[in-house]
Amino acid sequence: MSADRVSAVGGTRSVPAPDTIARDYIVLALRLDQHVPGLVDGYFGPAMLKAQVDLEQLRSPARLRDDAAALHRTVLESVAEPDRRGWLAAQLTALEAQAAALANDAGDEAGDGAGGDRSSSSPGYVDYVAQCFDRAPARRDEAIFDAAAASVDALVPGSGPLADRLAAWDAQFTIDPDRLPAIVDWLVARFRARSRALFGLPDGEAVDVSLVRDRPWSGYNWYGGGGRSRVDLNLDLPIRAADLVHTIVHETYPGHHLEHAWKEAALVEEAGRLESSILLINTPECLISEGLAEVGHAFASPPDQEASLLAELYERAGLAIALDGAARESAQIDAALGAPRRILGAARTNAALLRHADGASPDEVLAYLRRVGRFAEERAAKAVAFLDHPLWRTYGFVYDAGRELLDRWLADGPPDRRAGRFGRLLREQLTPSGVAAEIAAPDATATSP
Repeated sequence: MSADRVSAVGGTRSVPAPDTIARDYIVLALRLDQHVPGLVDGYFGPAMLKAQVDLEQLRSPARLRDDAAALHRTVLESVAEPDRRGWLAAQLTALEAQAAALANDAGDEAGDGAGGDRSSSSPGYVDYVAQCFDRAPARRDEAIFDAAAASVDALVPGSGPLADRLAAWDAQFTIDPDRLPAIVDWLVARFRARSRALFGLPDGEAVDVSLVRDRPWSGYNWYGGGGRSRVDLNLDLPIRAADLVHTIVHETYPGHHLEHAWKEAALVEEAGRLESSILLINTPECLISEGLAEVGHAFASPPDQEASLLAELYERAGLAIALDGAARESAQIDAALGAPRRILGAARTNAALLRHADGASPDEVLAYLRRVGRFAEERAAKAVAFLDHPLWRTYGFVYDAGRELLDRWLADGPPDRRAGRFGRLLREQLTPSGVAAEIAAPDATATSP
C-alpha cells in the first residue's frame, strides 16, 4: 500500500566521507549490533563501513565497552561544536552501558558493572535505563491515573464498569482493514500538507505504508535513507479511528519520517555529521524522537480541529455511527478522551519498573495495567509482551517521558513560536539533558527561538 507517491529514489543522495569520530562511532554501533540485533534501527551511511564490520572478527562486549569509553574521551577532548559534542557523548554513554551489561552477562573479563545487572529483578535497572536514555524513568503517582480514569468515566456514556463501557465505546470506531489503505493515504496526505506549511519538507522525501501482523508494537517507521521511509501498521489488535490518527502522525508527519528526512538533509548532507546516518535503539536520540512524535500530534491535528477530523474519518471508514446522525457528537467525545487516555497509557512506565526493578511477574504486571491503567485485557497483554521483549524492555517509558519533557520545552516561550522550536527538534542534535537545561535556564541558550 503506497501512502505517499512522491517521486524519490532511496539511497541516491550524496553522502560525504566520514571524519574519524563519525567513522569510529558508526563502526562501534555496527559492531555492538552484532551482539544486540536490532540496536541499529537504520543505516544509510557509507556502505564500506558496514562491509568492513561484516567481514571482521567479532569483538567481545568488554572490548566494545572499552572502545566506547575511549571514543567518549576523544569526543570530549576534540569535538569543538558544543551541540555535536554533547550529543555524541550522550550516545556513547548509552553504547558503553549496553556493552558493559553484555560483558557482565557473559562473565567477560574486567566487567565493571557500568551498565548494571540486567536481570529482571535487578535494582540496577533504573540506573541502566538512565544511562541508555540520558534520563531516568520516574514512577507516576497512581492518583494521576485515578483522576484520568474519572475524566474518562464522565465522558463515556452508559452504566456499569468503566472497562466494559470503554470497550463497548471503542468497538464503534474499529476500522475494517480493507478500508485502511484509502484512509491512510488520505491521512498521510493531509498531515504532509500541514507539515509542509509549518516546517517545510526536504526535497524528494516519501513514505510507503504496509500492513503487518505478529509484531510487538502498533506501528513502526523504517527509515532507509534518501528521504524514504516504510511504515508498518500492525493488525494484531483492532485499529480504532482515533488511534490510527495518532499512529500516522507519530510515524510519518511530523513524526519519525519527517524527523529522519530532515536530519539526513540538515545534519548528514549539509553539516557532514555522518554519525546521524545511523539510528540506534535504546539511546538518548530515541527519547527525543519518541517525544517529538508524540507532541507532533497537536501540530498535525490541532485540538480544536480533532473532532472534525474524526467525524470525517468515521464517514470515510463507513462506520455505522456515521450513518445514524451521531458522528459529530461521538467525535467530540472521542477527541476529549484523547488526553486522559494518554495519561492512562503512561501506566506503562510504572509497569516496566514493577517488572524489571521490582521483579513482579508478567501476570502481576498485566493485572496492574488492567487495574491502574484501565487497559483492555488484550492491550494489556500486548504491553506486557513489549516490556518483556529483549530489545524493548528498557523502552517503555520513553514515550511518556519524551512527551512530558518536550511539552514543557515547547511551552517555555510564546505560543506563536512553538512551531519554530519544534523545527529545532527536526533538524538539530538535541539531548534530553540539554533540553532539560534549556528549560531550567532558557536564556543560556542563544539558539533557542
